[in-house]
Parts: sequence; C-alpha cells; structure tokens
Amino acid sequence: MLIIEPIAALRQTVREWRSKGLSVAFVPTMGNLHAGHLHLVHEAKQLADRVVVSVFVNPAQFSPGEDFDAYPRTPDEDAEKLSGIGTDLLFTPSVAELYPAGSRAATFVEVPDVSDALCGRFRPGHFRGVSTIVCKLFNLVQPDVALFGEKDYQQLMVIRRMVADLDFPVRVHSVATVREPSGLAMSSRNAYLTTEQKEQAATLYRCLCRAAEAICHGEKDFQRIERQQIETLQAAGFRPDYFSVRRQSDLAAAGQTDSHLVVLAAAWLGKARLIDNVQLTLPLSRVSKTETR
Repeated sequence: MLIIEPIAALRQTVREWRSKGLSVAFVPTMGNLHAGHLHLVHEAKQLADRVVVSVFVNPAQFSPGEDFDAYPRTPDEDAEKLSGIGTDLLFTPSVAELYPAGSRAATFVEVPDVSDALCGRFRPGHFRGVSTIVCKLFNLVQPDVALFGEKDYQQLMVIRRMVADLDFPVRVHSVATVREPSGLAMSSRNAYLTTEQKEQAATLYRCLCRAAEAICHGEKDFQRIERQQIETLQAAGFRPDYFSVRRQSDLAAAGQTDSHLVVLAAAWLGKARLIDNVQLTLPLSRVSKTETR
C-alpha cells in the first residue's frame, strides 16, 4: 500500500493508473477506522481496479467549541488495517496541504436547502465544510466511484446534490450502515462512550425502528411519532437534537402521500453526539388509500 501526503504525488500516481486504463474507487474518511469503514473499502474493491482511502480530520466541518482537537486519531492503526485488506493508496494530507491559507479563509462549496435542516440546524457551517472538502478530494483523486455509508444520510444527500449540481463525473455509491450486535451504528465517536453508555446507546436505533414500524402499520401522525420517541430518548438519558420523519429524496418533511421515507435522529449521550436513521418504503396500496381519505 502506498502512503502519500503531498498532493503532487497523489496526482502522479492516479495519472499512472489512468494511463494503464485502470478505474479508481475512493473512500474518504476522518480516520480512527472501524469495521464500517473497512466494509466500505471491501465494497470499493469490487467496483474498481484501484482503491484510494483518505484520512483527514477536516477542520472546516467543525464549528467553534466542537471536538476537532479531541477527535480520535489513530494513524498507525488505520494504516495497518487498510494495508491488511488490500488498499492500494492511503492519502494522508496535512491541514496545511489542503488549506494553505487556512480552512476559514478558503474558497468554499455550499449546498442549499438539503444542508439547512436536521444536523445543519444544530451544526451551522458543518455541511459547508463537508461539501468543500469532498469537492477538493474529488478534484484530487478524480475517482470513477466514491463510497459513503448511509449512517449519515443527510451527508450522503448533500454529496449527491453537489455531484449533480457541479457535474462531477463521479458515481456516488451508498453502503448500508454497519452495526454492533446491539444495533448501535458503528462510529468513530462511539469511542467517547463508556461501557455502560455503549449498551444504553442502542436505544437510539430501537426508537428509530419503533417509529418505522408504526408508520408501516398505518400510523400517519408523524409529529406524534416524533414526540413519543423524543420522550423515550429523554427518559433513557439522551439529549435529543431531533427525531424526524422525512422524504428520502430531498429530506423535506414527509407528507401523507409520500411512500419513500427516512426516519432520522441525532442525540447526545454523555460526550458523544450520535446520529442514525432507518429508511422505509410503504406499499403503493397504502399510499393510494391515504390519498382517497
């Protein structure tokens, strides 16, 4: 596995692959890799001839007072894991390499509407930082396909919109969330949880599943579902930011005739801010009945 920090060396390597007619898959990460990240790499190996993984903790997507300095960094372990599963290139740029003028003074990319609600409301500027760094990395790696986990569904939608609006020749491939046996979505920030909190954290996924099950059984009062699950999370010791039923396609508030839905939640447990979602599709017969009431 090649480990490259300079942009020029990355570009030279990709050019050499391209000259041989090889396709490229890309997995951007912030490191502290877990089984969910490695699953993305395994998927990437099935989709292209060469796989590039980036590890970069992006300061532009952290608001003042967030955990940029404390964010878990495990560079040696990350490199060992990636090498062990056959990654072709690990790109590990410094902040100075990607933001020579500083991340706050850099040109940015902003995706309107889909960035504003949910996590965008509670983390101002977060998705501007995400879309900017992904745009930069796409320009550097120039992949045929890029892989993202579905745990951060809003991030996935932001990137899809950016790719479409800016005409990137990149296929965005989403991969289902990898979970602990308890149902807890794997996340680098799970490292902030104590052993007791980690067991407790699975409540978030159970609440999402209960909400999805209620909707599948015909419940259409989405606001009541949201209130009920927020109360359940609060009773379990969480501090919810939101619990929301949305349309899959654009994250607009779900309506009575929508059939492709996603239930999303973000909640604090101790020092960890956990996010998760469950997607569901209602039968057309169910939607048709709703329309005629």
